Amino acid sequence: MFSHIMLGANDIEESKRFYDATLGALGYKPGVIDPKGRCFYYTDTGVFALSKPIDGAPACHGNGSTVGFAAATPELADAWHAAGLANGGTACEEPPGMRDNGIMKLYLAYLRDPSGNKICALHRPKQ
Repeated sequence: MFSHIMLGANDIEESKRFYDATLGALGYKPGVIDPKGRCFYYTDTGVFALSKPIDGAPACHGNGSTVGFAAATPELADAWHAAGLANGGTACEEPPGMRDNGIMKLYLAYLRDPSGNKICALHRPKQ
């Protein structure tokens, strides 16, 4: 459904360290900086990118927005969360764990990245 997701970042190098660590925990290669100073993570299914806002204003989080990254196992979601905390992220929401919304069970881990964007690692167990 999505071709790419781009998040605003105030410090590309700081955000790259954070996402290299968190996405690396999920098995992805480090981001690539382009000539415009943006950082791209390329996968077979889409692109995740970081950029300073084009309008020159500081990057800020989208209230109510969350970007979710697929985790193959709960252990990978936990590794993602730990890597994020160790690289400038902050915990938010409930601690990593299984959630049951009455329709399905999901294993979720939430963080805020160095620019305040809310992100999560999500594992969908076989129901």
